[in-house]
Amino acid sequence: MSTFLSDLFAGQRFAVVGLGKNGLPAAQALAAMGADVVAWDDSEDARAAASGVTLRDPSDGKFDFDVLVLSPGIPHRLPAPHPVAERARAAGVPILADAELLFQAVRRTGSRARFAGITGTNGKSTTTALLAHILAEAGIPVAAGANLGPAALSLPLLPHDGVYVLEMSSYMLERLAELRFDAAAMLNLSPDHLDRHGDMAGYAAAKRAIFDRQAAGDLAVVGVDDVLSRGMAQALRSGPAQVVTVSGPDLRDEFLLQALRKAQALPGAHNAQNAAAATAMARFLGVPDTTIARALASFPGLPHRQQRVAEIDGIVFINDSKATNADSAARALGCHDRIVWIAGGMQKEGGIVPLAEYFPRIARALLIGRDAPDFAATLAEHRVAHEIIGTLEAAVPAALQAARDTGAGVVLLSPACASWDQFTGYDQRGDRFAELARSLAGEAH
Repeated sequence: MSTFLSDLFAGQRFAVVGLGKNGLPAAQALAAMGADVVAWDDSEDARAAASGVTLRDPSDGKFDFDVLVLSPGIPHRLPAPHPVAERARAAGVPILADAELLFQAVRRTGSRARFAGITGTNGKSTTTALLAHILAEAGIPVAAGANLGPAALSLPLLPHDGVYVLEMSSYMLERLAELRFDAAAMLNLSPDHLDRHGDMAGYAAAKRAIFDRQAAGDLAVVGVDDVLSRGMAQALRSGPAQVVTVSGPDLRDEFLLQALRKAQALPGAHNAQNAAAATAMARFLGVPDTTIARALASFPGLPHRQQRVAEIDGIVFINDSKATNADSAARALGCHDRIVWIAGGMQKEGGIVPLAEYFPRIARALLIGRDAPDFAATLAEHRVAHEIIGTLEAAVPAALQAARDTGAGVVLLSPACASWDQFTGYDQRGDRFAELARSLAGEAH
């Protein structure tokens, strides 16, 4: 691994708007590669924290840029375009994701490193981390990031035999021009981000873009555990890439079934689908099954995704804070028989109504955040014991007492909600839950 040359983007002018975990590293990296970069964030605090970049609002004055790099969370179309996006579109200036610029930078150096992209409503972070773990176990130079972990332009330059493993959100996939994934996976589709994509058809189209520009000899992996994904798989069978379909509940690969019995960090049918997708991609990238099996067994799992953080008197506390919608929460609820459930925050469309089949597993629900009253109404309709408790600080000790009272063996934080009403992100929410649970464990012992 090495660094990029300092003149790769010499003579090109970039406007970078949004200086969060993607935007600021992108601006700094582009400047280090010789580009003329103007950076901006509408937040004064974000601007104050930015270093190594020239700050100027590209919405004002002359718009004389070659590329606009817009952070994924900032809309360029729906529900309403940011003013700088309107200026770029009027000027015919492309709006690109930093993953696209990573691809361009890698190819400009002459490196033939391959790109593996993973998307889907749920499971993409686990699959991305798992594939990177398998490749590292095989001794293949690998760098993973984009929507998960480091920003794409923070990743190092890989040699010809290296592999970039990129988690791609629908927001990022809308802003690609040249990036071609040698191996791409689309795991599943359920309603999410509909305000940005208009409807499910628009959302599915954004996800399908991960297969754009693939050629003969490339690999397209598609989950087939939902109707829309099955339709996508069928449409892709006409080529040019080879199509492999994967299923969690209907997993038939005997090698994988055996290997997953030793993979403690990959419980449940949803993780079987994740493992099947990562295995298909790893095989395509030249990793033998013996190495894949070893990597599945040693995979530590992801923070905030069914992560065991404490145990008190046989009651296990599980941090699944990354479950920001009902479909994702269903995957954790389905892994346990009797649960004290901590949920709530800023709900997605449909709330927790789709989780009704799992309600009999809930010994008691403790509800936090803005939309707790809506969740309480749904639970009341289904006669699930529940309480609006407001905050994690109140919920965690109450959950321990509820588990003792009901005989539940698991306290599960799987909020089925975004976290922005009380936290800066799902990671801060999960960290706080873990801190509170471990503190309780310390007091208990």
